[in-house]
Amino acid sequence: MSMIRDLRAVVRPSRVSLRKDGGTYDTTRSPAAATAVVDCAVYRDGRRIETESPLTPHEAVRLVRRDGGFVWIGLHEPTEDEFSGIAREFGLHPLAVEDAVQAHQRPKLERYDDSLFTVFKTIHYVEHDQLDANSEVVESGEVMCFTGRDFFITVRHGGQGSLRALRHRLQDDPELLAKGPSAVLHAIADHVVDGYIAVADAVQDDIDEVETDVFSPGRKGAPRGSDAGRIYQLKREVLEFKRAVSPLLRPMQLLSERPMRLIDPDIQKYFRDVADHLARVQEQVLGFDELLNSILQANLAQASVAQNEDMRKITSWAAIIAVPTMVCGVYGMNFDHMPELHWRYGYPVILGFTVAVCLGIHRTLKRNGWL
Repeated sequence: MSMIRDLRAVVRPSRVSLRKDGGTYDTTRSPAAATAVVDCAVYRDGRRIETESPLTPHEAVRLVRRDGGFVWIGLHEPTEDEFSGIAREFGLHPLAVEDAVQAHQRPKLERYDDSLFTVFKTIHYVEHDQLDANSEVVESGEVMCFTGRDFFITVRHGGQGSLRALRHRLQDDPELLAKGPSAVLHAIADHVVDGYIAVADAVQDDIDEVETDVFSPGRKGAPRGSDAGRIYQLKREVLEFKRAVSPLLRPMQLLSERPMRLIDPDIQKYFRDVADHLARVQEQVLGFDELLNSILQANLAQASVAQNEDMRKITSWAAIIAVPTMVCGVYGMNFDHMPELHWRYGYPVILGFTVAVCLGIHRTLKRNGWL
């Protein structure tokens, strides 16, 4: 039980409501930076080895192979040339290296010889004052992890999803970090999934808002058909969210159920907690998609009903106008005591008859709900 508390103490502080404060998302690496390496450190017995100057990956590898421990290297959007030296140093598989450099990968878990390659898609909720047809709701990035016996390498793409705070929290828990690279992999997985939970809560608020607007009678200030654009845009954003969540469920289940020599047995069982939370988020996202489909259908049905009401009103007024049109078509505009040519009361009688018939039609249509 103490292990569970330690794990949760490390990763749970990252679970914040992104809708309220937006979180902290730094790119870490500026475009003018000379290297893609964000941080490089050696850990032994759960503690970071302090050095007089920042370690290079080559120096960190020599230190690990001489004195033990493991090295954790963090990179942000490396080029092929920047990553090739590190890949050779750790014997990373060329296919995994290619995926890590090119990015835009599907969440997955792959085993290459003496290393595991894991891809996570990070999701960030984009704050907006009002949801409209052009609002960006979620923004995605990627974190790719190489897990070996004595190394852990993270390759991050996108301007959000920094792991700096997570690294500091792990360093504050030497007992957990002493479990090696698999403890770092679990912390990152739980960190990413906790981010999904926060985003799901924020997206739920947006869907509730749209649902309320669609079913609010007589909403003022909203042009007809504007809700359909908002719903469709929200469906697109939920689809991007779904692409991050659904493919990751199988890798988390493998990490929690299948014995792997690169994953510490004490850590492996706690991947079940991550898989459980991920399954709940997946159910939420699938529910979002179905609910938005229902809201969209209801909105289209409302638009169809409104059009039918408009057509009924137009038809009703056309029926009323048809009466004087018919009378005028029969008698023309040249009255001289008509209708029987020279009947003195013909004009007022015909005029009164026309008005009476129009009023009668109007009353009948209004009583039947057409006007």
